[in-house]
Amino acid sequence: MKLRLIMIIFASIVASACTNRIAPAPVVNASSSQTSLKQKINISGNSYRVNAGDTLYSIAFHAKKDFREIARINGITKPFVIFPGQIIQLKETIKKTKSKRIYSNKKPKSTNKLQKNNKTLKKPLDQKKQQEYVEKQASLKSAQKAKAKTGTLVWQWPTKGQLITRFSNKENGYKGIQIKNKAGTAILAAADGLVVYAGSALRGYGQLIIVQHNDDYLSAYAHNRKLLVKEKQKVSAGQKIAEMGNTDSKTTALRFEVRFKGNSVNPLKYLPR
Repeated sequence: MKLRLIMIIFASIVASACTNRIAPAPVVNASSSQTSLKQKINISGNSYRVNAGDTLYSIAFHAKKDFREIARINGITKPFVIFPGQIIQLKETIKKTKSKRIYSNKKPKSTNKLQKNNKTLKKPLDQKKQQEYVEKQASLKSAQKAKAKTGTLVWQWPTKGQLITRFSNKENGYKGIQIKNKAGTAILAAADGLVVYAGSALRGYGQLIIVQHNDDYLSAYAHNRKLLVKEKQKVSAGQKIAEMGNTDSKTTALRFEVRFKGNSVNPLKYLPR
C-alpha cells in the first residue's frame, strides 16, 4: 500500500510539471518577406547613404531628379556603378571663396600703348570668335541630325483594365496613373528600353520595375506581384515584364509613371487614345 501511494504521488507531480511547461518559441523563416530586415529607400535631405540593392537610377527616381545630374554632381561615370556605404550628394554644393583685392604701387601703362595693342589684337580675336561660332554651329547641326536618327518613342498602354487614378500636377498629387484589374494581369513594357531597376527597395512602390527608354525618358511599373525581367535586360514595347499585384498597396492595380529628365509627366499625354 505504501509503495502504491508513493507511485501515485510521483505520477501526480510529473503530470503537474508537464502542464506548467513553457511552450517553445515558434520557428520563423528568416528569409520570408514578413521578417525581412531589408531597409527601404527613404530619401530626404541633401545626401543619401547607399544601401545594398540600390542603383543610381532608383535613387534618382525616388529623389525625383535626373540620374545624369546626380552622376555629374558626384563624378560618377558610365556604367554608373555605386557601392553600399557610399555617400551620394543630391544637391550641388557651392563653395564660397573670398575675393582678395591686390593693390600695386606700379603706375598703369599709358593709354596710347594700350590702344595700339588693342588695334593689333582686335583682328585675330574676332577671327577666333568667328571660328568658334562656326564650330559650335557645326556641332549643333550634327547633334540635331543624331537626334533625328533616334526618332521619337512609340508608346503603348502598359496593361489592360480600369483607369481609376489620374495624374495630378499638385505638389502632393498622384504622379502617375493607376490601372485596376485582377491579380496576375500581364504588365507590358510601354516602349522599347533597358531595365535599370527591378526590386522592392523603394518605399511605397512595392515590386517595381524602371525602364530607361533613352537619355530623357524613364517609365516605372509599381505594385507588381511578380517581376519577370532583370536589371540590364533589354525589353521591347509590348513585352510582358511583370504580373499585376498589390505589393505595398491596398488595391490590386498597376501604378504607371513616366519621367522626363527626372521630372514626373502625365503618362496620358504619351499613351494612345
